[in-house]
Amino acid sequence: MSNGLSRWGNCWQRRLAYGFAAFLMTLSLGAIIPRPATAGLLDIILPTIQVFQITNMSDDQEVNLGGQVNQQLLSQSFRLHRDPALTAYVDQIGQRLVPHSDRSDIPYVFQVVEDNGINAFATMGGYVYITTGLLAAADNEAEVAGVLGHEIGHIAEKHALDQMRDVAIAQGVAGAFGLSRNQMVAIAVDVALTLPNSRRDELVADEHGFVTMGEAGYDQTGMATLMAKLDSGNSPPAIFSTHPNPKDRVVRLEQMDSESALPSATAGTDTAAYSARVSSLR
Repeated sequence: MSNGLSRWGNCWQRRLAYGFAAFLMTLSLGAIIPRPATAGLLDIILPTIQVFQITNMSDDQEVNLGGQVNQQLLSQSFRLHRDPALTAYVDQIGQRLVPHSDRSDIPYVFQVVEDNGINAFATMGGYVYITTGLLAAADNEAEVAGVLGHEIGHIAEKHALDQMRDVAIAQGVAGAFGLSRNQMVAIAVDVALTLPNSRRDELVADEHGFVTMGEAGYDQTGMATLMAKLDSGNSPPAIFSTHPNPKDRVVRLEQMDSESALPSATAGTDTAAYSARVSSLR
């Protein structure tokens, strides 16, 4: 990746520091803040255990958790599109992006969900989902690459794990030794289905996606054109219920395109070729 995303690098160092700082802060607060006699040591250290356990998960553990979450989502919430050619096409776009992301050392799985709603999202461990409705709404491959690049950005920054940590602490669901595997899966599924990303996370993922698609050779205007087109409709699509602030994001993407788009990134703008690849959806 280019230096434009260097400030988002060194992710694991930040997370380790966060967990250690939280541990020290918890111990310090425990020493200076009066507590009722009924409050035990576990009441103080459990949130720190949860922070450390989730934010310092290894790549293998995260990929394994993502696989379990994927199984539960597909068995209870989603149905995959049955056209293998379309699925292979989306995977081809996604895999072209992966080597240019900040986190290319884990396997990625790109799946097409049978849903007329316009949406896309990512869970942990490299799992990315895009709906048939979004594929039908896009005009070209570059627009799809922008969406997938954005979701890869969420995975690179481990945003789903951050949300899991916050939910676990808020719900106080950990036992004496942290979260069980079943608790982790349940929280991760809830995060995937119901929790919107923060404005900051969306902007970070936008920047990741913009740079990633450009370095993969895709026309970087695709991110802004798709978002602007969807935002101009009479009713907001499902993607904006979990991806907030479309208007200011469009403005920001257009500014990024005018200031830092790669001149060599021109691929993915053939509308006729794209229409032929997604003809089964139209």
